[in-house]
Amino acid sequence: MIVLGRRGLLLGASALALAGTLAACNGSGGGTAVSADDIVLGAEDAPVTLIEYASATCGHCATFHETVWDQLKTTYIDTGKVRFIFREFPTPPAAVAVAGFQLARCGGASNEQYFARLGEIFRQQQAIFASGSMEGIRAKFIEIGGAAGLSAEQVNECIADPEGGERATRIIEESRAFNVTGTPTLILNGRKVEEPDAQTWEGLSRILEAALAA
Repeated sequence: MIVLGRRGLLLGASALALAGTLAACNGSGGGTAVSADDIVLGAEDAPVTLIEYASATCGHCATFHETVWDQLKTTYIDTGKVRFIFREFPTPPAAVAVAGFQLARCGGASNEQYFARLGEIFRQQQAIFASGSMEGIRAKFIEIGGAAGLSAEQVNECIADPEGGERATRIIEESRAFNVTGTPTLILNGRKVEEPDAQTWEGLSRILEAALAA
């Protein structure tokens, strides 16, 4: 289990990294079934299911969401063609990623609110790390939370909630079903997407169209 303390966002990060390594190398488990840990958008009966494993501290994930997400949501998710499942897979500094996920979930956020907050974390990712200290990172999270209507106390309580680390550990352990070793990783209808251009709009839309036509 990973624990996040109020006085240090990095507490437990090395243990989380170890959990991720073990999850990627041992056996299989988890899968496409939706769990309470998942953030889900789209129709339950959509013909295509797309899972994304991503991290709030992953630069490639930020690029994917900046360049692909809006079109993916508008064209495929909102139209009932794709059910989208987001799974939190922290990458170094892992505890900062978990804190970001906790901020996105804070205050009983709806799934739409979650993605709006996560999008802002991705947008400000460089500024978050440029703060240069754990207190600076916390201050940026409080700032982002404030813009979403959360108080500093709410943000601090959400970051400190041990459920964030417990959830991250569960997701990492379950991700071994797909041998997830990095982010972003996409799973389409139960199959790990290996195409090199899948993280571009052109590549992903081509892949989704082929799946819809199958």
